[in-house]
Amino acid sequence: MRRILATALVATSLAACGQQQTGGTAETGQQASSAPAAPEMSDAEKQALLASYPAPYNTADLANGEAKFGLCRSCHTITPGGANMTGPNLHGVFGRKAAQVANYKYSDALKNSGIVWDASHLDEWLAKPMTYLPGTKMSFAGLKDAKDRTDLIAFLMVETGHKPQ
Repeated sequence: MRRILATALVATSLAACGQQQTGGTAETGQQASSAPAAPEMSDAEKQALLASYPAPYNTADLANGEAKFGLCRSCHTITPGGANMTGPNLHGVFGRKAAQVANYKYSDALKNSGIVWDASHLDEWLAKPMTYLPGTKMSFAGLKDAKDRTDLIAFLMVETGHKPQ
């Protein structure tokens, strides 16, 4: 019993270490959203949504896309009302003008880009962000493999509930 209590005390102490108790996120200090979580889609619903996208996204490998999103996860969230971290929350990115997420400080390059995010722009961006838009503060080196980019973009479309136009 003593060992369980000691473990719980250490875990609680580590979880609170360095975090303000204001309801904000540890990394940004921003208020957590009270937006309700989107209902989880079943695999069948995800596959049906995927099939509704134009080629090549309609045949993408969502498992590979999810694995590639692992490279993005340390800087971005994708849930509705999710926190901005080193990078902005990506929920609702498709069809949105660049540099529009509230409470996120974008580079001047992105603010002045005029980009409206779609699969084509994201594909070019993800290939090599710093070359695609010089002056961006996104330091990600990029995904060289076109299939990986397609799978990642399709994963983002599905996970953010993007409906094709």
